[in-house]
Amino acid sequence: MAKASANFVCQSCGNATSKWSGRCDACGEWNSITEEVPLSQGPGGKTLGATRGRKVALSDLATTEAAPPRTASRIEELDRVLGGGLVPGSAILVGGDPGIGKSTLLLQAAAAFARAGQKVIYASGEEARAQVRMRAQRLGLGEANVQLAAETNLRDILTTLEAEKPGLVIVDSIQTMWVDNVASAPGSVAQVRAAAHELTTFAKRQGTSVIMVGHVTKDGQIAGPRVVEHMVDTVLYFEGERGHQFRILRSVKNRFGPADEIGVFEMTGGGLAEVLNPSALFLSERGTPAPGSVVFSGIEGTRPVLVEFQALVAPTPQSQPRRSVVGWDGGRLAMILAVLEARCGIPFAGLDVYLNVAGGMKINEPAADLAVAAALLSAREDIAVPPETVVFGEISLSGALRPVGQTENRLKEAQKLGFSNAILPKGGKATGKSGMSLSQMPDLVTLVGEMFGAG
Repeated sequence: MAKASANFVCQSCGNATSKWSGRCDACGEWNSITEEVPLSQGPGGKTLGATRGRKVALSDLATTEAAPPRTASRIEELDRVLGGGLVPGSAILVGGDPGIGKSTLLLQAAAAFARAGQKVIYASGEEARAQVRMRAQRLGLGEANVQLAAETNLRDILTTLEAEKPGLVIVDSIQTMWVDNVASAPGSVAQVRAAAHELTTFAKRQGTSVIMVGHVTKDGQIAGPRVVEHMVDTVLYFEGERGHQFRILRSVKNRFGPADEIGVFEMTGGGLAEVLNPSALFLSERGTPAPGSVVFSGIEGTRPVLVEFQALVAPTPQSQPRRSVVGWDGGRLAMILAVLEARCGIPFAGLDVYLNVAGGMKINEPAADLAVAAALLSAREDIAVPPETVVFGEISLSGALRPVGQTENRLKEAQKLGFSNAILPKGGKATGKSGMSLSQMPDLVTLVGEMFGAG
């Protein structure tokens, strides 16, 4: 096999030649040329080959750097999800169902950042300029200093951005952008990956913040390769039910702030209005407590949120009972039903079970186990839980109750909204300083006997 061509480099000036000589033609130094091996071996065009790059600067772990400056939009719910504001050079991916309000939210955000002093460009590949202007006028943002562009060719967009040097760019959406050096249709996996890579690289190189809108699949995940979510700094999901006015902006990844943080908005005729106290809003339509209704005190990111679990248990005419869940994990519901039957002797065979989280909220934390069990027992025994009571705790497969984190914050939020009693696992870090009456249960059997007397 033929030996790979060597690379000879002058140690004085860095000039590279294909053969050795005693004197460097570039700087005139004698005996300064040495042979350097290639970076990698292999066929040309498939490996790095002999061409060497520049040496990067290194620093140790003790090096201190100032925190990146942030630009606040003055929309508190948006700033909370972003971790305190917009970081220069950050790449943000926003996903959500069609028609949920992504474009409305980002147009309001563009106007807010423009008022904060940022130069903002809104590039739409789905709508014409006139359509964006109509939405802006409907939202009362017609006078906002936001520059519009209706284009799908990413090369033209990047050329414009390099000339204009904006502080924030909003691309709606990444699936409509096409890169002319990729031989596939817009919206394909290759095109989405290439467009996201180019926009993210541009953001890091120019210090411009880029917000990309992404379509979602039937499963609710952002369409395209998952590598796109790894490229960007922040991934946000805009959630909500069409039948409810509430919208949840949830952070599932954030390199500049806490993940799993949420911002709550209300859809109104004038756009999205931020909700500063979501617990009060989620419980505003609760009314008279009924069997199967239980209030859960949860934690979303750094914020305690109170939501209502609603359960309905009814005899089924079918041979296979139904298990319907909205806003919670169906697999975890099956586990709770199995624990109630195996450890407490309470069967749900021959009974349809329906579980719903009021207000269109989605709960993911295991701390909701005890609230779900209480709602199921309340519905099955037709006994209402006292209206001033909140419930939280995790249930193990043995029927024991396990304490959860941030107990004091959950209790403080509940007391602020007028709740005076709490049912929680025994052994948690509840000190009673919140002024609430605490009922600490060691296991699920104790809860069943003391509250419902079921069996």
